[in-house]
Amino acid sequence: MISKKIYNEFRRIGKYLDSHDLVSSHGGNISIRTGNKIIIKRRGAMLGDLKITDLVEVPLFENDSSIMISSTETGVHRAIYLQTSALAVIHAHPPHAIALSLVEDDIIAVDAEGAFLIKKIPVIDQKYPVGPVESAINVPRILKNYPCCMIRSHGIFARGITLEDALMNVSVAEEISKIRYMSLILNHIGLPIKMNQEKLFKTW
Repeated sequence: MISKKIYNEFRRIGKYLDSHDLVSSHGGNISIRTGNKIIIKRRGAMLGDLKITDLVEVPLFENDSSIMISSTETGVHRAIYLQTSALAVIHAHPPHAIALSLVEDDIIAVDAEGAFLIKKIPVIDQKYPVGPVESAINVPRILKNYPCCMIRSHGIFARGITLEDALMNVSVAEEISKIRYMSLILNHIGLPIKMNQEKLFKTW
């Protein structure tokens, strides 16, 4: 049974992701690990308007009937929990980060705060960007060493000790991407960037 405390936290984080345009109306998914189980968003549920029935409890080590209604990315979340120290995972679709993932292999922070908190967001290239099979193999390998990573053209996976911790990594990643994106535009229209140009154009 899902506790009211866990539901309230899922609802709070889901509302933030939705209200800050980090997911579409029915996109993205969030989860936590609790012992040998995962609590994850139900397939097709709206993160911005979660009901307590939209949270599904899934075994960590095997499948049961709950897999039929849990997020299609459940396998990715499970693999992250099994291979990293994560206790919470968020998958979202931050627009600036997705845009940069189309042209960069690593999204490098050019702002001071971003460089301090995350520095680099690896971009994973997959034959099938949307779908859990490749992501369940590739994403955990990266999240062993980084707090978040991008699937090119699809979205971000971020880990944390809590949902708020994972949310911070998603939020910082999008801020890094937005600032880098705007800096590249400013430089393109002829305004000099007062920083190391090699760092700005590292992967361009």
